[in-house]
Amino acid sequence: MNKRIIYPNDDGGVSILIPTEEYLAEHTIEELAAKDVPAGKPYKIVDVADIPTDRTFRNAWEFVADEAEPVEEFVIEPVAEPTNEVTE
Repeated sequence: MNKRIIYPNDDGGVSILIPTEEYLAEHTIEELAAKDVPAGKPYKIVDVADIPTDRTFRNAWEFVADEAEPVEEFVIEPVAEPTNEVTE
């Protein structure tokens, strides 16, 4: 798989999710993003070639949403918490 999932982390940097071949044998990369990207964080699925190989300044990397692709398209909405209320 030559794709990665990137999203901004709480420290102001960029987190990178690398899917395993085993996971992708049964799921899509979009399912991985829905499962592992923190709720409410924008994310992008990018080619591995788009990620710098020099990690010297990795703490300075920033997540920037493309103007052509609004962040709203990438936001994962939080799932409503289940309640113990019984409705009749």
